[in-house]
Amino acid sequence: MKNWNRLLLALCLFGALGYAYWKLAIPTHRTGIRSELVMLGDLDGDNRWTATDLATLEVVLANPFAAPNSIVWRIDMNQNGMIDTEDISILRALVASAGDPYAAEEKARLKNERFPRPRELYRYVSVAEYRPRPLWALPYPQATDSVLDWLASLPPPMSTSSYSEALAAAVYSESVRFDQAWRKRQPQLLPIEREYAAKKLAHVKTLFLSGAQYELLLALTELVEDAETLTVRGQPELPLKLLTFRDHLREVLGSPLYAEFKAGKQDWHAVLKIVSGHLQADLGLTYDFETLEPPRNLTHLANYLQRAEWQYYKSSAQEEDFRLLIAYAQHDPRYQRAVSRTSKKLRDPNVENHNLPMVLLLREALRIKGGDKKKAVGLLDEAIRIPYAWIKSIPRETLPGSLALDNFLLPGNKEDGADKSRHWNVFGGICLYKSPQEALDLALKREMQDLRNDKYSEDAMREFFRDMIADLNGMYHVMTVNPGLLAVEHK
Repeated sequence: MKNWNRLLLALCLFGALGYAYWKLAIPTHRTGIRSELVMLGDLDGDNRWTATDLATLEVVLANPFAAPNSIVWRIDMNQNGMIDTEDISILRALVASAGDPYAAEEKARLKNERFPRPRELYRYVSVAEYRPRPLWALPYPQATDSVLDWLASLPPPMSTSSYSEALAAAVYSESVRFDQAWRKRQPQLLPIEREYAAKKLAHVKTLFLSGAQYELLLALTELVEDAETLTVRGQPELPLKLLTFRDHLREVLGSPLYAEFKAGKQDWHAVLKIVSGHLQADLGLTYDFETLEPPRNLTHLANYLQRAEWQYYKSSAQEEDFRLLIAYAQHDPRYQRAVSRTSKKLRDPNVENHNLPMVLLLREALRIKGGDKKKAVGLLDEAIRIPYAWIKSIPRETLPGSLALDNFLLPGNKEDGADKSRHWNVFGGICLYKSPQEALDLALKREMQDLRNDKYSEDAMREFFRDMIADLNGMYHVMTVNPGLLAVEHK
């Protein structure tokens, strides 16, 4: 019996050693990286360059921003980050040579033309690698009758080697993308949507005429997101009115009355009386801030049940969801441009730097979670907290003064960190669990409680307005984004 026990022990020991060697010594198991071989220009996935690829290319050229990233990325044959005329020429040359890259290369050499070496037409890339969508750099015939009446004056970009060239190329691509989206949405827009779009279009033209390329790019990106994701059809009337109220809050914050309050010549009652007037005029709601009750009644069972539902959707976020969202935030050029607009402390009173990046993050979260708004909001709520601890471990003096301290991937200024991002997302989420009106009521009570706790100081009053602006932006966008409109795939 002892011999059998020894034999069993020896087998277990050798088995453990064998598994450890297989797991730790063999490189493929140590790295855990999965890769794929990508054949550039193979748009139909048959591992050949054929006329079918050219047919697919023509479909993409006719409607370029409806094609998924995975397809557009393969069209970038020269891998310069743009879809340009050289990419089209390379693919056509390959098809004309019956899909033989060596024959296509030889023909180009005889004509004294440059052509990729056959091995350059393949990319061996990690499956987890984020592949940014190439910029659109082809001539755009529809520019002559575009709603952007200056688009025809923009030449197709030739290079992105310098910062100014890269910025101009991004502006061109985003302009074409908006024009395409506008042509699809314009016939169905409601009058109030047209009115709001007209204001933004006028602002974009002003930026173009002034030569403010960076701000022009972000304004165009915002227009693209509006056109590709938002609709008020089938929504309650309140969300669109929230933007009117938000704009009035910004006006109060920059008004002579607020300046007098800041100088100690007016008290808080006068400021909040103006806010009450806008609530009544814009939303038909009556609020007396002096007698406003606390934000939550903890004796109501419904509050606990809704919190449990919120926690359920937050917990539904998987590790892979976080990896996808973080990869997007770290590498997507549109998001990186939007999130890089930050200011020094107290230089962003109207919370201008937060909205567009949060809109882009929500869009990506919706893609990751299959269009489920509650799951998308839950994913964002969890993701906003991820880097907090390790950023706090970095000595404060080593952090750049103009960036958010809490999270380099999130929008914000030095004084905001992840705070306004959470305001945007949380109160947007409450619209889903309750209603926009209940979310607004809770936001007003919550921000008023903070103001009351801080003795109505000027700092607290400023943050009352800024927090409310972030709350309203999130409520509007979470309610009006339509997952069915998200035709562009990010991979």
